[in-house]
Amino acid sequence: MQIQTIATTPYTDQKMGTAGIRKKVKTIIQPNYLENFVQSLFDAIGGVKDKTFVLSGDGRYYNDVAIQKIIKMAAANGMKKLIIGQNGMLSTPASSCILLKNHADGGLTLTASHNPGGINGDFGIKYATSNGGQCSSQVSAEIYEKTKTITSYKTIDAPDVNLSNIGSQTLGDMQIEIVDPIKDYLLMMENIFDFEVIKKLFANGFDFVFDAMNAVTGPYGIKIFEEVLGAKKGSVHQAVPMPDFGGLHPDPNLVYAKHLVDLMYSDNAPDMAGANDGDGDRNMILGKKFFVSPSDSLAILTDNYKYIPAYKNGIFGVAKSAATSTAVCRVAKALNINCYEVPTGWKNFCNLMDTNRITFCGEESFGTSSSHIREKDGIWAILFWLNIIAATGKSVEQITRDFWAKYGRTYYLRFDFDGIDTAVADQLMADLEQNLSSFEGKTYNTYKVSEAKPFIYHDVVDGSVTKNGLLVYFEGGHRICYRLSGTGTNGATLRVYIESYDKDNFDKNPVEALTPLLNVAMILAEIEKRTGKNKPDLTT
Repeated sequence: MQIQTIATTPYTDQKMGTAGIRKKVKTIIQPNYLENFVQSLFDAIGGVKDKTFVLSGDGRYYNDVAIQKIIKMAAANGMKKLIIGQNGMLSTPASSCILLKNHADGGLTLTASHNPGGINGDFGIKYATSNGGQCSSQVSAEIYEKTKTITSYKTIDAPDVNLSNIGSQTLGDMQIEIVDPIKDYLLMMENIFDFEVIKKLFANGFDFVFDAMNAVTGPYGIKIFEEVLGAKKGSVHQAVPMPDFGGLHPDPNLVYAKHLVDLMYSDNAPDMAGANDGDGDRNMILGKKFFVSPSDSLAILTDNYKYIPAYKNGIFGVAKSAATSTAVCRVAKALNINCYEVPTGWKNFCNLMDTNRITFCGEESFGTSSSHIREKDGIWAILFWLNIIAATGKSVEQITRDFWAKYGRTYYLRFDFDGIDTAVADQLMADLEQNLSSFEGKTYNTYKVSEAKPFIYHDVVDGSVTKNGLLVYFEGGHRICYRLSGTGTNGATLRVYIESYDKDNFDKNPVEALTPLLNVAMILAEIEKRTGKNKPDLTT
C-alpha cells in the first residue's frame, strides 16, 4: 500500500484552544485544512510510529469523512493501532475510559462539544494524551506553530474502512480495532454506583427523563437507563444521534434545552430530568419545577459522596474552576478536605487527579466529573444524582434545600456578552485589569469591594503559572468573575460570572437577586460603553 506525501500550503488562522481545534465546518472542509492540522499534531508530538490511539467522534456533520482521512494518515505515519468506536462514535467520557483501559498513547475525539452541528455549524478535534485528558498548553502551542510552516502531509490511497462491524482488521501495517462504544463505559459505571438501589427506585415508579439532544449519548442512555436500570421505555428523549443534532443547539442549559425546562415546569413533570450535550461531557439536572445550578450540583455531590459505593471510604479532595461558585469550598471546609481553584479548562484538573489530590471536580459550564476518567462526564453526574435519590428517598428539590439549610445558598448566574470584536474584548480586559486595584475599598450600589485581582494559578504539580480571568470580591460573600471564552467561533464572548451568598433566604429569584451586582459588573468593566451592549446576550 503506497504512502503518499501530499504538498500543501499552511493556513495561518488555525490557532487553537487548549486541547485541539474548533472551527466552522465550512473552514474545516477547505482542501487540506483538516490534514494540515492532523499532520502538524502528529509531528508536534514526535510522530506516531508504533503508537496506539483512540479515534472517534460525536457523530456531528463531517465526522464520517474526517475519521476516514485520519485513519489513512495514521497508517501512513506508521501508527501501530487505532481503536475506534463502532460507526466512528464514542462520547468524550467513553473515549477517555477506553484510552485508559487500553493504555493507549493518545486519542482524537472529533467534536465541537456543545456547539451546533450541521453544514453551517462547528467541527473540532480534541487531542488527549496518555493519561486520558487534554494536552498541555505547551503542546497546543507546538501544534499551532507546526500548522504555520507545514509543507506536506502523509496519507495512503486506500478504500474507506468499514466501521460498522466490531472486531479487528488491518490497513497496511496498522491494526484497527472496532469496539462497542458503550460496553466498557457501562462496566465502569456499574463499578462506581449502586445499580441495584437505582433499579429499585425505577421499579417503584420513579419517573425520569434523559434528554440526549439528538447527540452521541442517546444510545448510552437507552442502554444504561432503560435496559439495565429499568427506567420505563421512552424515558430517553431525542435518542437518535444526528449530524446536525436535529437543529438543536446541543448545550444542556436553561436556554438551549428550553423544551426540557418547559416539561419540568409543567404539571406533567417527571420526578427528575437530566440532559447531556453534543459529546456527552456536560450535564443539566432538573427536578419537578426545580433547577439545580452546576455550581450547586458539584457541591451537593461532594457533600453526599458517602452514598456512592466507589467513594464511601473517603475522597481525596475537590477542585473547581475559578469561575465556578464558592459553594463547594464551604463543603470542603466542613469535610476537612482540600479545595483547589484552577483556571477554566479540564486539563487543569488532570494533574490534581493524577497525583491523588482530588477525587471530584467541576466547572460552572455544566461540567462535573471525578477521577474515574480525565474528562467531564454527563451520565456519571446524572447517575450520581439518581444514586443519592435512591439512597435517601428524597427528591431533587429536597436534597438541594437540605444542602442550602446546612451551608447557605449561593445565588449564581453566568451572563454572556457574545460576538464582541476580539480587539475590543482584549482591550476591555486589559484596561479592567489595570484598574482593579482602584476598586478596593469603594462601594458600588451598596456593595463594598474587599479585594480585586487577576486570577493567577500556580500548578501544584508542574509549577506552571496560568492567568485566567479577573476577580472582584465584595464584603458579605459576593463575587464577580470576568473571563473571555475560548469555545466560540464568532468573535469573542465576555463571560461575567456573579454570585451572591445568603445564609437565610433561599427563595429569591436568581436573576432579581443578582441584577444589582450585574449592574455593578457592567459599570466596573464599562461594558456598554465599549461594546454597545446594555444587557447580556445569554443568561445561564
